[in-house]
Parts: sequence; structure tokens; C-alpha cells
Amino acid sequence: METPTLATAALALLVLFLLLGGGAKLVTAGSDADPGGLSRLGPGVLVPERWREPFMIFCAVGEVVLAVCLLFTRHPLPRWGTITFFSVATYVLWELRRRRPDVGCGCFGEASSSPVGLRSIGRAAVLAGMAVVVSVVPVSGMDLLSRASWELAAALGTGLALLVALSPEWSEAIARVKYRAPCEQRPVPSGRAAARLRASAEWRSHAPLLLADEPSDSWRELCWRFFVYPARTAVGARADVVFAVYLSGRRPPVRVAVVGADGSAGEGHLRNSMGVSTTR
Repeated sequence: METPTLATAALALLVLFLLLGGGAKLVTAGSDADPGGLSRLGPGVLVPERWREPFMIFCAVGEVVLAVCLLFTRHPLPRWGTITFFSVATYVLWELRRRRPDVGCGCFGEASSSPVGLRSIGRAAVLAGMAVVVSVVPVSGMDLLSRASWELAAALGTGLALLVALSPEWSEAIARVKYRAPCEQRPVPSGRAAARLRASAEWRSHAPLLLADEPSDSWRELCWRFFVYPARTAVGARADVVFAVYLSGRRPPVRVAVVGADGSAGEGHLRNSMGVSTTR
């Protein structure tokens, strides 16, 4: 197999893993609900607590910039930058495994939360080697089109299979799916439930009654999120409109009840089978 073909395959894999790693880090940095969550990931261990989120975002943006430059230019700077990035990553992961065996590498954000092992270190080393090949044989994204062949496809498949075998995240993902927590125990942001509510027919049909855009109260009961809005009925009486949004499924059901000032439930009353808890 020709060296330019191997370099082109290496370029494609480097761009893919840089984009995946950068995107996953951005998602993790932007949705970290646990104040100490980033301290369990590789980049978070290296800096003081107040700098953990900015540092992860900086790493993510750097990976995306390297991927874009590798794809669209043959300039040596991003190629040497990629070699440096994965070489430093290999060293840092080795040190983390030795000094902090309790933390994850954070290579793909929260998905890489298991303790650093030899597979993660080997993957970083292989990517550093691929970066060296791309630096020695400068190729760009245009070569992916001009060199399209069965040999290139075979090189891509072999390289991807090797990197997947060295990625513990697949094992973690399978374990999470296999042992997925029940709906009642899964954390679901209140904002996601609110978005589902506002996209429902129940919201549209009762929105004219509401006196405020934001709920006066909200709480969670098992697999339901409740929202209470002050309202006024068609006859002018004060009331509360209570929405209940189910927290699982692509098209979760939404229940609604109009509760008068005397506590009486009007149309579309909520089912009495819903559990009661104090989870907010």
C-alpha cells in the first residue's frame, strides 16, 4: 500500500477523533450539572477548580481548530501542533494513571469518565504516530476525494478498527445502555421538560388562560415534571393550570388540569395514580 494512501487515511482518522473529542468536551463543559463533575475528568485535574470549565473549552476549541486546519491546509504548523497535542496527551494520561488512578481521561468529555487505562494511553500514542505520518507526507482533505479507492477504504477500516479497539468508551456506553437506570432515577434538566411542554398541543390549547410566561412552581414526582401557572378561566375566575410532562420517550405524554381557587379540578384532571415526592 502506498505511503500517500496511508497518510490520507491517517488524516481522516485524526480529523474524525479531533472533532469527536472537541465536540464531546464542549457538550460536557456546557452541561455539567454536578459542581464537582469536571474534577473527575483528566483536564479538570490539571487546573484549579475555577479554571476547569474554561480549560476544557480551550482544549475543545483547540482540537476543532486543529481538525479544520488539517482538513483544509497543508501548512506544517497544524501538523506539528497535532503531534504535540497527542504526544502531550499520551504523557498526561500516563501520569494520571500513575498518580490519579481514580479519574477518567476526559478524552471524549463525560463519556470518558472511567479510570485511565492502557487502552486510552495506547490510543493517544497511535494518534500521535498518525500525526507524524501526516506531517511527513503532507496531505489535505482534497486527497480524500482524489485518492478514493479500495486501498484507502481498507486503510481507513483498519485504522478505525484499531482505534475503536483502543477506546474504552464503547464498553462504557454498552454498559450504560445495558444497565440503564429507570426513568425515576434518571436526571432530566427542568429546561428540557419545559421545552417538551411548550411544544405540546396541551400547552397551545391552554396558553390563552395563562397570566405569566414562567411557572409559579415546579417539581418532580418520579417520572413526571409538574409546572404550575397562574391563570384566569373563561368566566374570569382565578385558577391554576397544572401541567405534567412525562420525562421519557421521544414524544412524551403531557397531562393538564385547571384547578380553581377552591381546589376543585376542572377539565383534563390529572390522574390520581401519580406518585408524590419532594424532588425539585
